[in-house]
Amino acid sequence: MHEAPGAPLPPPLGQHAGPWASGHVQGIAVDVQGGYIYYSFTNLLARYDFSGKLVGTLQGWKGHLGDLDFNPADGCIYGSLEYKKDNAFYIAVIDGDRIDRVGIDALASGIIGTVHLPEVARDFVADAHGQASGEPEGAPPPHRYGTSGIDGVGFGPRFGNAAGPHYLTVGYGVFSDTARPDNDHQVLLQYDVRDWARYVRPLDERRPHYSGPAAAHGKYFVRTGNTTYGIQNLAYDPGLQRWFLGTYRGRKDGLPNYTLFAVDASAVPRAGELAGVPGPGGEGQARGLLLPLAADGLSDAATGIRGWHQKADVGFQPIGHGLFYLARDSAREGKQAAELTLMRWTGDARQPFAPATQDASASFLSHTGN
Repeated sequence: MHEAPGAPLPPPLGQHAGPWASGHVQGIAVDVQGGYIYYSFTNLLARYDFSGKLVGTLQGWKGHLGDLDFNPADGCIYGSLEYKKDNAFYIAVIDGDRIDRVGIDALASGIIGTVHLPEVARDFVADAHGQASGEPEGAPPPHRYGTSGIDGVGFGPRFGNAAGPHYLTVGYGVFSDTARPDNDHQVLLQYDVRDWARYVRPLDERRPHYSGPAAAHGKYFVRTGNTTYGIQNLAYDPGLQRWFLGTYRGRKDGLPNYTLFAVDASAVPRAGELAGVPGPGGEGQARGLLLPLAADGLSDAATGIRGWHQKADVGFQPIGHGLFYLARDSAREGKQAAELTLMRWTGDARQPFAPATQDASASFLSHTGN
């Protein structure tokens, strides 16, 4: 367990991170016990404490660092890290305690370890029929399920067993291509990371490695309708026992194009046909384990899809007891910043979150035992 120096601080009502000469903020992780907030700016990772002090930054890689989550079991930050041209889709495992000064070189310091996800790579290189990509013009579209890589990551229970141990859950990125019918599902992989020490390798961009688990412990599909680049932020809230999926707005007509979706952890995956997804070789319909959307939020009568029109795509993290951090990105003079706001869950279909009060932040300490 990490401890902040001195008396523990309540989670701040808001925090400003940046500006940085970097990519935009793409995800956050919160170490509640230690009192730290981590921000992914795609090619820079910033660490702040709850008082708003910048503790350190990690930088110097060329890949795309996406969503983050903090794993209290080992004290590390886990994030998605992509190198599409190398067909290398990594989970970055980061020792946050070592980010103790500004300007740390990620490659020289060895702070980032990486685990490759072959399951993602297979879908990325396969076409819509599950065959190797690269066929001539007129062939099935590339990237099975519209896979563009990975973005959302979060720790939570296995689907269908809310009381079970927590798994690392990874959400695919998905191309928004409005001309194809097979990219209206979100794809989720679950992994038990307790044995991942055997897979972890240092980040080496000159010689990408492919060490990782041969298959996921589970692969699931959630029909949300079209999105732009799939699950950007993925997070589990233990109070509601619910997974939240934050996305960029979709582009297909005739769909509600919500930007926040939810799946209850108790929902039991059911085998079924994946609407719009052709089977192997183009025969019939592909099948998979389907998860239903939570019966909450707005409901689209035409499609049955449920969700919210809520920005949750560049930083979304439950911290417990009905409180959530939501981020907004901003740019000025070529630099990127993030504005974080502590919100409370309202349950309202049109406005699911409202700003938290100082009293809610202060009482958080007594709830957590800090």
